[in-house]
Amino acid sequence: MGGRRAARQPDGCHEGLLNTPFHRALVIRGGALGDFLLTLPVLASLREAAPDARLEILAYPGLASVAKSAGFVDAVRPIEYGPLAGFFTHGAILDPALRDYFASFDLVLSYLYDPDDIFAGNLHASGVRRLIRGPHRIAEGAHAIDQLAAPLADLGIPMAGRAVRLGFDPAPTEPPTMAIHPGSGSSAKNWAPSKWADLAHSLLAEFPAPVRLAVIGGEADTAALEPLRPLAETGRVVFWENLPLPDLAGRLSGCRVYLGHDTGISHLAAAAGTPSLLLFGPTDPSVWAPPHEHVRYLRAPGGDLDGVSTGTVLSAVGRIGAMPRLASGGIGMNHPA
Repeated sequence: MGGRRAARQPDGCHEGLLNTPFHRALVIRGGALGDFLLTLPVLASLREAAPDARLEILAYPGLASVAKSAGFVDAVRPIEYGPLAGFFTHGAILDPALRDYFASFDLVLSYLYDPDDIFAGNLHASGVRRLIRGPHRIAEGAHAIDQLAAPLADLGIPMAGRAVRLGFDPAPTEPPTMAIHPGSGSSAKNWAPSKWADLAHSLLAEFPAPVRLAVIGGEADTAALEPLRPLAETGRVVFWENLPLPDLAGRLSGCRVYLGHDTGISHLAAAAGTPSLLLFGPTDPSVWAPPHEHVRYLRAPGGDLDGVSTGTVLSAVGRIGAMPRLASGGIGMNHPA
């Protein structure tokens, strides 16, 4: 695994906390891995705007560990903390420690669903004076990153960049490794497991030893991984399952290529700097695809991934596999493969 570069890199002179847009900021972010990673440009922009300020995040620790290990935030507090539920109830007795915690920030940016302003009201009652709210869900149209970054305009903070990198050195793994993630949180977004198995066989034939294949999976990917299990007997296939996200990001940073769907793991691979090919079915890549220049995608005809052949994907892999690894993240939109 390559060593991490410092993710916190001020690009100019700062006059200290007196002129900073905030002294202590808290970002509150729920949602799955992809939702969280699409918010990284916001965290990076807050960090760049106030490099000496304290920046914390209230989120699922397993997801937010990536932002913490990369240096985008100083601390992570678990969003599943029991007493937090009282902040979503009218007339509840609010946990004193949480009241003091929220009041300690001069800026709170929340992406939580709060249609009746109950949570916002309880934050204000706790002493929060500057609460900015971001979208709790993504609409069709603009890219998800641009929608999530909209609160930055209210703060007068420019977006530091859309194609955020996690700061891993591009140290290729030995033996050379191609990574695939055949699952996702929705079966509608998945290419058929049998086609992933066919592709895996073709990749092993197309790229002989010592090249190996790493199959990525989580708790929701059991069915997608099952047809690939017998390939472990070849000695050239390893399974990276249920890994901590910083560990997985480090491994991905050394892979020659990554293949996956519209998933959080695909956004992790993009942020890790891995040349990637993503298969898009019913979801719109102009809204959801990672905006990194080392990412390519195949969009299924009519949004149906059953119409994408193994040969089409294999041909696209050959093109993206020849792409040179990037020493630093570029900022630009991705392209169809």
